[in-house]
Amino acid sequence: MREQLAILLLAIQFLTRLPVPASAGFTPARLTAATRYYPLVGAFIGALVALVYALALLAWPPLVAVLLSIAASLLLTGAFHEDGLADMFDGVGGGLTRDRALEIMKDSRIGTYGASALILTLALKAATLAAMPPFAVILALIMGHGLSRFSAVLVIATSGYVRDHGTAKPVAEGVSRESLMIAAVSALALWLGLALGLGLMAALLGMLGLAVGHWGMRRVFERKIGGYTGDCLGAVQQAGEICFYLGVLAWL
Repeated sequence: MREQLAILLLAIQFLTRLPVPASAGFTPARLTAATRYYPLVGAFIGALVALVYALALLAWPPLVAVLLSIAASLLLTGAFHEDGLADMFDGVGGGLTRDRALEIMKDSRIGTYGASALILTLALKAATLAAMPPFAVILALIMGHGLSRFSAVLVIATSGYVRDHGTAKPVAEGVSRESLMIAAVSALALWLGLALGLGLMAALLGMLGLAVGHWGMRRVFERKIGGYTGDCLGAVQQAGEICFYLGVLAWL
């Protein structure tokens, strides 16, 4: 249990800006194993964001509450995934060759493709969530954040890391069978919670949206660079989260 707690704390440290005790004990092996808890950490992030939404809703209209919840998610994660999305689109959109695309993705400056993708992403999140009833927003935030992190785990498990170093290099060794099983069980539990809360069809359409977002984003970056980078993981998480919300809203 002590070992699993250390791995969980490293997953929180990797995916968020929340303070983690130094006693967690970093090792490369633990950070690699931390992928097993990405869906749970995602759900935790979603729960905190949903709490901000629920409290904001006591004083302000739904759209304002949604925007404040999105701001909270950016603060909690340091815009970790959104930054990856913007960098990936800059690289894929502006790089005529694989090497040039990877070079652009390393540039900290944001370009036209990245800015456009980021603006559209945030606008779609706000519009989609604001169109849902409050109870559905709370559930969608928790489940969407958790399940979209599982989408990123699937990329790590089934694709190849294309850099010699980088943000995602510590987890680029792949996902063990044990870690993949734990992540999958966590994702299944989140999906069942959504089905119980909003109904089977909302849960099925949400998962369909997540799958479409996962497949579509992977098709974009794998065809261009032949694998993934840390930026690509952020992009696939964002695409999965948005398409998940769209799927749920399609039924609601």
